[in-house]
Amino acid sequence: MPRHTAMHEFGALSIAQAADQLTSGTTRSADLITQVIARASDPSGEGSRVFTQLYGERARREAESWDATRGRRTIPSVLAGLPISIKDLFDVAGEVTTAGSRALGHRPAAQHDAEIVARLRRAGAIIVGKTNMTEFAFSGLGLNPHFGTPRNPFERARGRIPGGSSSGAAISVTDDMAIGAVGTDTGGSVRIPAAVCGLVGFKPTAKRVPRDGCVPLSRTLDSVGPIARTVECCAVLDAVMAGIPVDVPAPADLRGLKFAVARTLVWDDAERQVASCVEQALTRLSLAGAVLTDRALPELAEIPKLNARGGFSGPEAFAWHRKLIAEHRSSYDPRVLTRIEAGAAVSAADYLDLIDARARIQGSFAESLGDADAWIGPTVPCTAMEIASLATDDAYAAANRLILRNPSLVNFLDGCAISLPCHVEGSAPVGISFAARHGDDRRLLAIARAVAAVVAGQRPN
Repeated sequence: MPRHTAMHEFGALSIAQAADQLTSGTTRSADLITQVIARASDPSGEGSRVFTQLYGERARREAESWDATRGRRTIPSVLAGLPISIKDLFDVAGEVTTAGSRALGHRPAAQHDAEIVARLRRAGAIIVGKTNMTEFAFSGLGLNPHFGTPRNPFERARGRIPGGSSSGAAISVTDDMAIGAVGTDTGGSVRIPAAVCGLVGFKPTAKRVPRDGCVPLSRTLDSVGPIARTVECCAVLDAVMAGIPVDVPAPADLRGLKFAVARTLVWDDAERQVASCVEQALTRLSLAGAVLTDRALPELAEIPKLNARGGFSGPEAFAWHRKLIAEHRSSYDPRVLTRIEAGAAVSAADYLDLIDARARIQGSFAESLGDADAWIGPTVPCTAMEIASLATDDAYAAANRLILRNPSLVNFLDGCAISLPCHVEGSAPVGISFAARHGDDRRLLAIARAVAAVVAGQRPN
């Protein structure tokens, strides 16, 4: 079979479909890994900007081992023998974790795999590489001056942003270099690249998935989540990383689901295409039997004001970086350095006030949300802008504020959220966000299974 055709078929597969093919013998893990490594190594592709570390030989050996013993040993999960990428924030034993930066190269190699990496390996996943990212995960745009910036698949020749900070994670999936990717989400870093690249991105409740062995941005807000082509794929990866049985929640009954459509803040400055795509998705949901109610949700307007001086990320990042900056300042991306150092201006009193304000807003928001199963809005109010348009610091800062605004609301509320594609095929990708309460992760995935096809304008299965 010609390589291009095989790669195209791999890209169309979900985790469950690929697992079925491996079980039936229709394909082999070694074939999938060969395709992945070939594409990642293609000098005309995005691989050099997607991966900071590619595990070609190790991945091939693991694939051959699965092929040789499949049927003679217990398969730990549907991930067994499938290629997964991990963000360059996670420790891999024997390697220095660089977090998309040049400032950590002097550190000793990790002694152990990060906990989520260990769980993926125990589930049989083949880690094909570490993916590029915004340095230290501190931007929603996905630019990286050290390792290059992966280009969005939409109108690639124009050089649009991939979204961040989990930029390489998203492009590893869109470009068939992995069947699923693991990123982190502190203010939208899983959902933003998913939205602007036409993928599904799931942000779990913070601390639900362990962060041991992960370079932190914000100890309060960091969460670990998947990016993939389908809700079902995200549900599998989420289960493995959360350490719960690897199953996919059954779709919720769409008829009668109650959704609060957020009308405060999240539609402000929305591009015409974003507003149109999301409104059309809302109409389709209503016609399918869901109950949609416009809600003011005034608490959402308070959150950006509280985050204006850096929120939790600024001071928490500065606390972690201050010694490193003193010794390796010149190795930082200047735009990231500026944001980190701004955290030094947040006093202990300000930080404690922020903790109290967060608790107050979380309680008030729960009352405003009432009996809604989830609340809805545009994942981000814009489509992927061209990288060239961000050449000045002012343009970069304005774009970063805009693209982080909506998804960061969920992190502040300590909820869970998922971004689903809702654009017309062939047009700039647009994501619609479904967000739920703290701890309602699996319920939200069941809801997402029910609505994904509807919001995309397809017939539900």
